[in-house]
Amino acid sequence: MSLRLVPWLLLLLLPFCLGVFAHELPGARAGSVPSAAKTLVWGPGLEANIVLPARFFYIQAVDTSGKNLTTSPGEKTFEVKIDSPVEPFTRIWIQVLDRQDGSFLVRYRMYATYTDLHVHILLNNKHVAKSPFILKGPVYHEGCHCPQPSGSVWETHMHCPQSFPQIDRDLSLYTSVDPDRNDQEIPQRFGQRQSLCHYTIKDNKVYVKTFGEHVGFRIFMDAILLSLTRKVRLLDMEFFVNLGDWPLEKRKPTEKIHPIFSWCGSNSTRDIVMPTYDLTESVLETMGRVSLDMMSVQANTGPPWPEKNATAFWRGRDSRQERLELVKLSRAHPDVIDAAFTNFFFFKHDESLYGPLVKHVSFFDFFKHKYQINIDGTVAAYRLPYLLAGDSVVLKQDSGYYEHFYNELRPWEHYIPVRADLGDLMEKIQWARDNDEEAKKIARAGRQFARNNLMGDSIFCYYYKLFKEYARLQVTEPKVREGMELVEQPTDELFPCSCHRRAKDEL
Repeated sequence: MSLRLVPWLLLLLLPFCLGVFAHELPGARAGSVPSAAKTLVWGPGLEANIVLPARFFYIQAVDTSGKNLTTSPGEKTFEVKIDSPVEPFTRIWIQVLDRQDGSFLVRYRMYATYTDLHVHILLNNKHVAKSPFILKGPVYHEGCHCPQPSGSVWETHMHCPQSFPQIDRDLSLYTSVDPDRNDQEIPQRFGQRQSLCHYTIKDNKVYVKTFGEHVGFRIFMDAILLSLTRKVRLLDMEFFVNLGDWPLEKRKPTEKIHPIFSWCGSNSTRDIVMPTYDLTESVLETMGRVSLDMMSVQANTGPPWPEKNATAFWRGRDSRQERLELVKLSRAHPDVIDAAFTNFFFFKHDESLYGPLVKHVSFFDFFKHKYQINIDGTVAAYRLPYLLAGDSVVLKQDSGYYEHFYNELRPWEHYIPVRADLGDLMEKIQWARDNDEEAKKIARAGRQFARNNLMGDSIFCYYYKLFKEYARLQVTEPKVREGMELVEQPTDELFPCSCHRRAKDEL
């Protein structure tokens, strides 16, 4: 998987920048002091045209000799202020997250739209790098409905990659897509026994019709579609979303397969994979109602590597036979594996064999351990992005299920592979213990993969690219079908948004 080398990220190729693997670059000695002039600042949160629910950018502390700090200079080292010279009061929530490796992730959530934002980054009251950074023109908040008319312009602003390999793989099965045919055939085939949503995007408005009893998860799909259409004008399209756990399209590619969008894919199905609802919600609600997201994890990765517990850790519910085997292994080898159930649902009759239940552990406390076991649940375990973003090495079970990014991960580079039946788990843990530096290197590579590929800007780019490429396959006109309802954009009477694009259009 090639890294996304976007214009502002090209700074990372300079001799003294953060680079792909910070631990491989010349590091400053422990206790060295950062320099305001030499410290580096970059990221999408410093560009007015990149609208995200929570904007973010990075600070890499660099000492006076030009070397990156590789340990934390202190949580309160940098002060960040954001204001607008034309606004007496800016309603912006800012957090400076210490990643404990000499770098900081600064995130901020705007609750209104402002003009000419000034981002001040201070070190001992001195401006850092090119601070203050000025975001010129209107800087829109997440709730502002002001779509960029040109998708290609939006992609350029967002620094989206040219392609995503998983999208290319998924759509390669379709030479064309017929919305009229799908409207007739997909509800007949899946509508009675599955939970489906039929969406139409028409004139950048979202319409939906649901099939099945359990359609509560449509809130995640509604939310990402509304968020996207506030930012960029989508092509007209019709598509069906599977709201259940299991991918649906089991026909062979040589048969008449139907395009079904799902949160998860498998080696035996043909569904078109999207980022999971869990990762999608965490992006939309960062600094909102969720506490576990790709940014928060980076500031809560536990103690330094040498101080972590050298046991393999797992917590979860009993949603797969291999999880029962894992708990048995843990009982037989408690000095090697710490695995226990927090809930019984599928194998309640076996609770006496695999209990007792233990209390839930804060996800951030997982990273007190060097080794994280990732094992399937009903489908792929959706915690993998967060495990990769931490500072532990992931032991990942071989799986027939996958998320949108799995095929870009490399065994022994980003994670330690484990057989599907867990038959070699003990052996792999022992290898990690015997090869501590190699395990640490794999952990850091997995962490960098998550930082480069699983942040909010990447997720928005993935959705947009997927919808754009799918829409191009359509051979009949997408329609607002009978029974569809409009999904309304949320309103904000307290902080209304005036879109400069609409004003120009009216002129």
